[in-house]
Amino acid sequence: MQAELAVLLQALTAAGEAVLSVRSRGFTVKEKANADVLTEADLAADQILKNALLGAFPEDGWLSEETEDNAERLNKSRVWIVDPIDGTREFIEGIPEYAVSVALVQHGVPVLAGVYHPETKACFHAVKGEGAYRNGVRLHCRASAEPPYVLLASRSEFKRGEWVPFASQTVKVIGSIAYKLALVAAGEADATFSLGPKSEWDIAAGVLLVTEAGGYAGTCEGSPYVFNQANCRVKNIAACSEVFKTELLELLRG
Repeated sequence: MQAELAVLLQALTAAGEAVLSVRSRGFTVKEKANADVLTEADLAADQILKNALLGAFPEDGWLSEETEDNAERLNKSRVWIVDPIDGTREFIEGIPEYAVSVALVQHGVPVLAGVYHPETKACFHAVKGEGAYRNGVRLHCRASAEPPYVLLASRSEFKRGEWVPFASQTVKVIGSIAYKLALVAAGEADATFSLGPKSEWDIAAGVLLVTEAGGYAGTCEGSPYVFNQANCRVKNIAACSEVFKTELLELLRG
């Protein structure tokens, strides 16, 4: 994975710089058919990543939020799963909680991941079996968990009142799920979770970051994911340190 990692890290940085460039000069916002939002920054980052990754590895498949899906990816053993900007609404509002997220999955399992936070130039990466890192420094999930737990919440879910049952914990609101997963991998919180559906491109990279940092990242019922599905939606996600897994899943069951 060293060749893939080198290309990925360079592409993530280039995509992140393009996003910052668009932000500095201003941009228009469009609404997509599914009511999500889109900017020139999303498209610019998507094109940079696609050119770099498929340019270097043309036999791989491609699944991106901002590229029209092609069923040919289902026949590929290796597929890049990409969210050019996870947290576009935060990007639009000037809230520094968005990230570029990329994972390479092989036979449905993430084997390489990168999450880039343009605002701080923090580059998180992981290679399966080789650990997770932020700017070259090894990451570890928290070694212990004591209440009140530090939980990272979705801004939209928090606004809708979905986090009221967890008000006794220390809840911090952050936009991008990819960024939240990276922060859990870095030991900056006990857990993050979302009880509603996500897309594969939202979580694939973060799942590998957390697991390579010694944590759990899977469904709220305790099951792993198999990525590169025809239906790329997943029903929920929970991530935490391995020592907190049993208690977190019990907490989510109410």
